[in-house]
Amino acid sequence: MNDSAAREQPGEPGDPPASAGPAGKARFDDIYDQPDPRAYCARLAPLAYEIPQHARDVFRRAAAGRAALADGARGRPAVLDVCCSYGINAALLNHDLTLAELYEHYTGPEARAMTTEELAAWDKEFYARRRLPDAHPVIGLDIASRAVGYARAVGLLDAAFTDNLEAAPPGPRLSAALADVGLVTLTGGGSYVTERTFAGLLSGVRRPLWVSAFVLRTVSYASIAETLAAHGLRTTADLSRTYPQRRFTDTREQTYAMEAVRGLGLSPAGRESAGRFHTVLYESRPDGP
Repeated sequence: MNDSAAREQPGEPGDPPASAGPAGKARFDDIYDQPDPRAYCARLAPLAYEIPQHARDVFRRAAAGRAALADGARGRPAVLDVCCSYGINAALLNHDLTLAELYEHYTGPEARAMTTEELAAWDKEFYARRRLPDAHPVIGLDIASRAVGYARAVGLLDAAFTDNLEAAPPGPRLSAALADVGLVTLTGGGSYVTERTFAGLLSGVRRPLWVSAFVLRTVSYASIAETLAAHGLRTTADLSRTYPQRRFTDTREQTYAMEAVRGLGLSPAGRESAGRFHTVLYESRPDGP
């Protein structure tokens, strides 16, 4: 649920469509920092925004594998979800839920009739009933303060931070929390965060780190992979296997995506040419035996 750049002032569900940025990629700034997730789901569900569902099982396997790795530290390693927004990745990681069920939950008539306060109380019970017995501690990072505040309030995040690591190093609170992180996850935010964010995260990590990142084929992951390599992490990816993210909003956005993919030496045939953004999964692990 993390395909987000700068979060501007919110609008209402169904209000003016996303404006196109200079490069032609649609922007959804008005839905990323609402008081609750209803506008987000109402806008993205019709576009078949699906990458969190594809990521769910990948992240569950990665979190379980990292938790099983003995590293001499006390307690289970935390998962840090970059560009976490309303905590959808955390919801799918730690609860008996699908993305389709979350869309139904937030766009149905019962949710639409509630105030944000009523929805938050309802959500606390909703997620508590569905929480998995082997749930992992999750830390959220996103500059959208109201979104992460909601995720924290309803129990999806154990801690939440709004540090903008593109602009400055981690603050003291985030730096302290990074000491417990064993897995970093990302779905879509690779379009907006750069190696600066990852360098900031790596500066505070104290446990062996794994990274699992779904990145749009329209952007290069090379600089981030190089930063990870400088900290002893080797990145692998199967470029032949892609995961659809969402439908394009219009032909202009599709043209932008196809040109961007070609610019990176890839072919849009059968993927972007068929009407959807596609992502690649990049996995980074400590280099060595």
